[in-house]
Amino acid sequence: MIDHAVFWNQIAEKYAQKPVANPDAFERKIANHLGHIRPHHVALDIGCGTGSLALRLAPFARHVHGLDLSQEMIRIARDKARKQALENVTFDVGPFDAGLTRFAPASLDVISAYSLLHLVEDRAQAIARVFALLKPGGVFVSSNVCLAEGWIPYRPLLAIMHALGKAPPVSIYSRRTLERELREAGFVDLQQPDVGADKTIAFVVALKPRA
Repeated sequence: MIDHAVFWNQIAEKYAQKPVANPDAFERKIANHLGHIRPHHVALDIGCGTGSLALRLAPFARHVHGLDLSQEMIRIARDKARKQALENVTFDVGPFDAGLTRFAPASLDVISAYSLLHLVEDRAQAIARVFALLKPGGVFVSSNVCLAEGWIPYRPLLAIMHALGKAPPVSIYSRRTLERELREAGFVDLQQPDVGADKTIAFVVALKPRA
């Protein structure tokens, strides 16, 4: 059984040096994301890794929080923030459930989760937690792999990699499943802008109703 924190701590340095797989798509995601950020907003990036997204959002928000269970990832993120002299971004170490308890219900304007939902144990519960933390009218931006959309037999391949300690547990689900779970949590106005990503990537923007 892989300890998630240990796994990500071990690959943190290599992860930080790895180039983005599709930089054009990533830039389009950020451009769309920034369209939902206002100067008075407080935002949270869950599973922030080495802080790449949080640091891009910080100049446009009042404050951005980054949360990740990997101490090494957060160390790198904090170092990057210091080098960029960004004082309105805070990085904290913590697993998904325990880490979110530091935020009050309905206290955040924007929450993001990139490359995370396929890694959490209970995705529906995670989405419900995100919904509860957002203010009415708040925005949830996520970008995650929906491996059920592909033709590759991911399930047995990932099971083998996990057994060998080469990969964390990964959930296999479809876009339709993700959309249903978002709506069941209470999100409305689901949008999936075409950012030029691989067809297995679901980039979704969802709103919490104002009333």
